[in-house]
Amino acid sequence: MFSKFNSIPTHMDYKGQKLAEQIFQGIVLVSAVIGFIYGLVIEQFGWTVYIVLAGFAISCVLTLPPWPMYRRSPLAWQPALPESPVETALKPETLKKKKHK
Repeated sequence: MFSKFNSIPTHMDYKGQKLAEQIFQGIVLVSAVIGFIYGLVIEQFGWTVYIVLAGFAISCVLTLPPWPMYRRSPLAWQPALPESPVETALKPETLKKKKHK
């Protein structure tokens, strides 16, 4: 039923996370500087807060969803190794061995 959605990667890779962090910090920093200067000029601290919050909202929209630009360098995982029958048989025994005091 959901096999169509299983092939779509939904997580960022490491390079994408770094890019998202840089974009987030840049937008917040620029909006803070602009908000501070604008609030200083018109002598209203409230506008400073509004501009910083607007920058935060814009940066959240740009960096929180896993956009395709953040998924360009996926990791190459090794395939899972099948378990041998000996390992499967040993698992219940190791779970039963508990020290009781």
